[in-house]
Amino acid sequence: MTLELVPQTPGPEIYLQLRTEGGLSSYSIEAAEIGLKNSLYCVMVFDGEEPVGMGRLVGDGGCFVQVTDIVVLPGYQGQGLGKRIMAALTDYIETRLPATAYVSLIADVPANRLYEQFGFKETAPRSVGMSRRAR
Repeated sequence: MTLELVPQTPGPEIYLQLRTEGGLSSYSIEAAEIGLKNSLYCVMVFDGEEPVGMGRLVGDGGCFVQVTDIVVLPGYQGQGLGKRIMAALTDYIETRLPATAYVSLIADVPANRLYEQFGFKETAPRSVGMSRRAR
């Protein structure tokens, strides 16, 4: 098994497959096509030719950026791949974004422990995450 992390945006089908197999919610293919084109920075983890993980930054690249789509397939979890993905995204954040950029994420528990290792802190009670779907 040769695991390699590369800066690469997945195609819509692979993106949806990784999300679904990794236990995240799914989206329509049309939504994935639009969203992926607007990615700021993406990384993928491959086992040979097989994609087994990914992470993505979205946002305007100046004022606001969100960490999203952190996923590692179940058979590859527990090997530090989530840390490798976050380290790559953090390197981009710290070297390519303005120092004043507000970088946020919504953390599923227990993944919040991973994000804390990269400097993320809970914002509650000062602020709380909120969400909705378009329709």
